[in-house]
Amino acid sequence: MSRPEIQAPPEIFYNDEEARKYTSSSRIIDIQAKLSERALELLALPNDGVPRLLLDIGCGSGLSGETLSENGHQWIGLDISESMLSVALEREVEGDLMLGDMGQGLGIRPGVIDGAISISAVQQWLCNADKSSHEPRLRLKAFFGSLYRCLARGARAVFQVYPESLAQRELILGFAMRAGFAGGVVVDYPHSTKMRKEYLVLTCGPPSLSTVTPKTKGEDEESCSEDESSGDDENQTVCISDRHRPRKKQRVTKKGKGREWVLKKKQQMRKKGNVVPADTKYTARKRKDRF
Repeated sequence: MSRPEIQAPPEIFYNDEEARKYTSSSRIIDIQAKLSERALELLALPNDGVPRLLLDIGCGSGLSGETLSENGHQWIGLDISESMLSVALEREVEGDLMLGDMGQGLGIRPGVIDGAISISAVQQWLCNADKSSHEPRLRLKAFFGSLYRCLARGARAVFQVYPESLAQRELILGFAMRAGFAGGVVVDYPHSTKMRKEYLVLTCGPPSLSTVTPKTKGEDEESCSEDESSGDDENQTVCISDRHRPRKKQRVTKKGKGREWVLKKKQQMRKKGNVVPADTKYTARKRKDRF
């Protein structure tokens, strides 16, 4: 079965029929509850009994929001599917609901959110161009920039994701770091094909001594640290990235700037959103001294 983001845009895929089918599935309800509990655990909120204001991005019909309410927190839910939000209203969820596209920015007052979670939404609906005007990199930039502004200093954001590739994971994490976040990826059950789950754990602000590295769950239902994980890059359980880490300088050689080099540079410019002329058979062809 293909992923929802491949079949249609979220506002179209989750119509009235699909929204009710999704919400009435006992399997989906159980999965959402477990993922939301884990995301809330990774938020590492203070255990002082004080309710926090949390943001549920891609809240759908409010299944993940119910977990937040059960833990005594107040929440705001954002979703692009009007059908999903209508089902949430029928179910009388306790959170406040907003209809909007996360790729256009969140539009929430700065510094008022104590934490944010997202279950299977950020990677699915930001990394796919559903319209000709959609550019995944610009949407990721707008999303993480607005999220950083609305979070309180030191607050966390936890996103459960299903990256299609390592490159997609690095793309998402890279734009998060550029927005100002510190953090990385936590992988639960890295050696299990069925139970493997990835969480992007971000902290609003630069890393500090008080920043606690999240721990991952292993095969034996116990938490294990990065030191106990395999050295294999594919099975690495915790990966913390520092946005202040100096980047390696790439070697630039003047030799070999032929057609392949020019096409690569043009593609990089397109990914940045710049207008670049189309590739033709004349691209990178050396001009004669005179016509």
